[in-house]
Amino acid sequence: MNSLVVVSHADPNSLTHHVAHATADALRAAGGGVELADLAAEGFDPRFDSSDLDFYRGKGSTPKPVAAEQERIDRADHLVLVFPMYWWSFPALLKGWIDRVFVNGWAFDYTPGSSFEKRLGHLTIHLVPVAGDDADSFRRHDIHDAIRIQMERGIIEYCGATVGSTTVLHESDTKPADVLAAEVREVATQVASSVHGRTIVGAASGS
Repeated sequence: MNSLVVVSHADPNSLTHHVAHATADALRAAGGGVELADLAAEGFDPRFDSSDLDFYRGKGSTPKPVAAEQERIDRADHLVLVFPMYWWSFPALLKGWIDRVFVNGWAFDYTPGSSFEKRLGHLTIHLVPVAGDDADSFRRHDIHDAIRIQMERGIIEYCGATVGSTTVLHESDTKPADVLAAEVREVATQVASSVHGRTIVGAASGS
C-alpha cells in the first residue's frame, strides 16, 4: 500500500503543511510506503504553457515535469491532496498541477467522435481542505455540494479514480492553537484509517 501526499502552500510553517506532515506520519505509522510532495518547495510550474498545448494538440511529447509527476502518482495506490481552500476551491498552484498532470493520454483517453476511456481506476484520491469557514457556513452555503461536483465528480470520478475521504479542517484562522493541534491529529488519523480500511487510533499522536 503506497500513498502520495501532495501539499500546496507556499509557507512550510503553515497549518496546511502541519496537516500534510501529520497525515504522512499517520500513514507511515499504519504501515505502507509514503511519499510527500511539496509543490511549492519543488518549484512546480502550474502554468499550462506552449509545451502543454503542443502535447494537447498531438504535436509533442509530455513535458518532463509533468511526466515526473505522473510517474510518482503511478507508484501510488492512494493520492492525498492537502490544500488551503481559496475562494471555495483549490489554490492556483494545486489547480495548475491538476490541469497539467491529469491530461488526455494519461488520466483518460479521449478521441473526439470515437471513444472515451477512464485510466485511473487503480487510484483512490482523498481530499483534505484547510478552511477558514466553520462547518455551519459550509452547510448553509452548500460548499460540500460544490466539492462533490467540482472536485470529486468533475476530476476524480471523471478519470475513473475512486473517491476516498474528504476531511475538512474548519476555522483554521480562529481556533486556539491547542484545539487546532488536536484536530490536526484527528484529521491525520481519519485519513490514515480511510486509506487502510480500518480504524487507526492515535497514529499521529506524536506529530
